[in-house]
Amino acid sequence: MISDLDKNPTRIAGMFDAIAGRYDLLNTVLSGGLDRYWRRRALRTLRLNGRETLLDVCTGTADVAIGAARLRPGAARVVGLDFSSAMLRQGARKVSARGLDGQVHLVRGDAAALPAGDGSVDTVTMAFGIRNVEKPETVCRELFRVLRPGGRLALLEFGLPVVPAVRPAYLWYFNHVLPRIGRAVSRHDAAYSYLPQSVGVFPWGDAFAQLLAGAGFNNVQSQPLTLGVVYLYSGTRA
Repeated sequence: MISDLDKNPTRIAGMFDAIAGRYDLLNTVLSGGLDRYWRRRALRTLRLNGRETLLDVCTGTADVAIGAARLRPGAARVVGLDFSSAMLRQGARKVSARGLDGQVHLVRGDAAALPAGDGSVDTVTMAFGIRNVEKPETVCRELFRVLRPGGRLALLEFGLPVVPAVRPAYLWYFNHVLPRIGRAVSRHDAAYSYLPQSVGVFPWGDAFAQLLAGAGFNNVQSQPLTLGVVYLYSGTRA
């Protein structure tokens, strides 16, 4: 079982391998279906024109990658990268079921050492993955490195509600109800205890926006969604 906040890549990958089969169901149940809305908002900030190559880092079961391909206009070519083999297998089934094999390509790889050349992609996305890496600043620099000049970033990550009256109820749900549901459905003891712990210690809002700016991104914006439960970060490479 993974120890609390142990972000060793092998351990994290093993955790996601263990819950891959029920991951999509739990995302929908635990977010009340809002996960789909959050991903759509992130993709629309990119203002795709139909000619881009898009890299989706920590793609999981490929929801963002698929969404980028199906958007009208959507990315011409999408590469989804993850270090969990089981999550990628789930994603590959979804890609094939939607007839997107020629447009969406899934690869196994490390977010801290992206297998892509400097300035080789037009857009980069990352949804709910940055808090799981050992060195977020390294990953942010990698996201910047692979973007071409003028390229755009859209990144989603959990935060804490900006409305003080809402925060206690949210924290109670997040710390007590969510882990119980997650354990019951996923049948994995650690994964959904790790989730609130990882969110609790991760910088969010302006603090994470500063980390992106420090990696080189320009025009960095931090936008709270759903009262700040999730933040949408965007930026560009000059």
